[in-house]
Amino acid sequence: MFRYQFKIAFRNILRHRISSFINIAGMGIGLAATVLLYLYISSEENHDRHFRNSTNVYQVMLNTIAKDNSIVSTIKETPNVLSSALLQEVPEIQAAARITKVVPRLVKAKNNSYKINGRAADANIFEVLKYEFLRGNAQIALRPGNIVLTESTARRLFGTIDVINQDVKYENQVNLKVSGVIKDLPKNVTYDFGCLISWKEYETLNDWVQPPNWENKFFYTLLTLRSHANLDAINKKLGSFVANHGGVTQFNYSIFIYPLTKLYLHGEFLNGKPSGGRISQLQIFISLALGILCIACINFINLSTARSQKRAKEIGIKKTLGASQTDLKIQFLSEFLILTVLSFFFGLLTVELSLPWFNSMLDMRLTIDYLDFSNWTLFLVLIGVTTLFAGGYPAFVLASMDAVKSLKGRAPHGTFALSIRKTLVIIQFCFSFVVIVATIIIYQQLDFLKNKRLGYEVSYLIQMPHEGNLYAKFDLLKDRLLASGAVKSLCQSSGSVAVENNKTVKPEWDDMDESDKSIAFDQIYTTYDFVKTTGIKMSIGHDFSKDKSSDQNGLLLNKTAVKRMQLLNPIGKKVRLNGELKQVIGVFEDIVWGYPALQIKPMIVSFNAENSDFITMRLTSTNDLNANLEKITSITEEINPDFPVDITFVDKLVQGKYKDEQTMASIANLFGGFSVFLSCLGLFALSAFSAELRTKEIGIRKVLGANLVNMIALLSLDFLKTVLIAMVIAVIPSYFIMSRWLNKFDYHITIQPAIFIISGMGILLIAFLTVAWHSFVAANKNPVETLKYES
Repeated sequence: MFRYQFKIAFRNILRHRISSFINIAGMGIGLAATVLLYLYISSEENHDRHFRNSTNVYQVMLNTIAKDNSIVSTIKETPNVLSSALLQEVPEIQAAARITKVVPRLVKAKNNSYKINGRAADANIFEVLKYEFLRGNAQIALRPGNIVLTESTARRLFGTIDVINQDVKYENQVNLKVSGVIKDLPKNVTYDFGCLISWKEYETLNDWVQPPNWENKFFYTLLTLRSHANLDAINKKLGSFVANHGGVTQFNYSIFIYPLTKLYLHGEFLNGKPSGGRISQLQIFISLALGILCIACINFINLSTARSQKRAKEIGIKKTLGASQTDLKIQFLSEFLILTVLSFFFGLLTVELSLPWFNSMLDMRLTIDYLDFSNWTLFLVLIGVTTLFAGGYPAFVLASMDAVKSLKGRAPHGTFALSIRKTLVIIQFCFSFVVIVATIIIYQQLDFLKNKRLGYEVSYLIQMPHEGNLYAKFDLLKDRLLASGAVKSLCQSSGSVAVENNKTVKPEWDDMDESDKSIAFDQIYTTYDFVKTTGIKMSIGHDFSKDKSSDQNGLLLNKTAVKRMQLLNPIGKKVRLNGELKQVIGVFEDIVWGYPALQIKPMIVSFNAENSDFITMRLTSTNDLNANLEKITSITEEINPDFPVDITFVDKLVQGKYKDEQTMASIANLFGGFSVFLSCLGLFALSAFSAELRTKEIGIRKVLGANLVNMIALLSLDFLKTVLIAMVIAVIPSYFIMSRWLNKFDYHITIQPAIFIISGMGILLIAFLTVAWHSFVAANKNPVETLKYES
């Protein structure tokens, strides 16, 4: 029986090739868009879930507390003594380890030398994060003098992963032995690296790391809990852990632990509690995926019910011959199932062809694992749900036709059937309108952030790491680069002018309130020509100058810092910084150091020649850019031959700050286009069928004197009214959704009525062009031929 039903269904699909093609193409594109979004959403949701014990890994978080006990901020950076104290005093903790931020490190092996993203960690990091070892033993891998490599790093350096006990030179300072090779990490892992050294080795290379210090908050602390440990109970215990530790009470911060698997998506905190993060963006994409799939299903429903008139006699004959409603429902659902399966494989082909471009756009490595049983389970569920959702209502309508009326060629095209189709079209275009409005607002917000005044001149500004011989020979490098003409000015600094870091300080000044002692100021250490090189605008005062020896004890404040400190005449004011008394020599305009959409923080720039990580250079704009870079590279290689020259344009660093918004804008733009296309594809099919049904009416009207404009208006107006109703309905939800999204930014655009007008006019124009073609063709037919037409 089922074989017969499928044979009939397949023949009907071949008989109605055009409508079947529209259904397959529309549903295929809808399913392709859904699968692409599923791959992206799945990658985001599986962030940090690749470790065997991922559900038992926790990140120690730090709450900065104000004098009134309110929580000012929540950060991930913790002091260097915390992990050992936790292990000793909290028995519920099974293992804990410190790990550093990822930093490019020079690694040499034989004749190969590369900058590899590196970290340092405690030896028991592999008890916390279960990296998969391909070579070596995790228990002894991070002993002092050892280094662990990833598979790709080992192949890059040695050409093989069989590299245990091979020698490498790290940062041109120390020889290390390879003790382990781990499997390459996916991109959706927070604590990735190319090489990993022991904490003891890190302390040897960096003297400032070793002294125990509860205020040395530059590291991450990860831990696992023993079985049956209660997270809430542990966090309650940890609330006073820092303040009470060893009788120390002056620290104005507390700690708590948070699941690592949740931190990526729920990484924003308010008053020490999760308040959102990337999860809001993910929820938007989930809604987008479901919406596109619904639009594709609606096309199925509308086209199938609209074409029921064509199948009325077929249904009547089958019922007369004894077919039951159940038999007919099975037949029609079989047709929809075949169409869905064909659509799905067409969609998979579309996904495979578009994945390279999609990955390039998002900077990801998304793939479909066809050997994964869970993927096929999802695909089968998707096919089943789509078949029932898209085919259930049409199958019910077609199977319930009256046999007598069906034999006369009459189908249920009453008010109810028509209103259902109109309602579904309204739903389609409501969704499309919301997506189009959202896309415009996202792009406007992105453009607003990109055009926001940075506070420094980003053009012709480059930076490179301050490393190797460049520490001892910085003055020589500076003199030679200036003499070459490639560089107008350069300076050294502890941080990039474009990238926020966690180097904060708590200054003290006269007449400060007690609450001011909890405020952390952003800080950059630098020397001479910092303002000249970066192009920062000075309000009052001057840059650090070699002509004034007192400037070495000076500092610069941004305008936010002056306002926060309530300094009426800041120049010459004394400020205590890290126990040293310094003098304000200048005030500069606020710069965008962190995320451009968030409130600017108070900042201090102080003189310190011993703390430098970057060399920033202002290129000579009148010279050829490539010639400038070649001169800089040549001179730097002569002075620092052991390190590759790593030049970064500061404007690229600035662009990186908009990555999340750029990703969201790209996805909204792409899949918003899909939604409009699918909606118009359904409208195209409906308008074609409507013109076909009204062929004889058109002929009569033309004979009675109707012109081309009258005929196009007759056939188009009803559809355009439906689209217009959809847009009116969608205005309020689109405004509400995007207002809520914009409110997460401290600086954002105002939603203007013009956005809705432009979006509405655009969709109306597309809808008119979609239906006007069929109207034009139908209106131009010879009345003699149309009056012979039999529906």
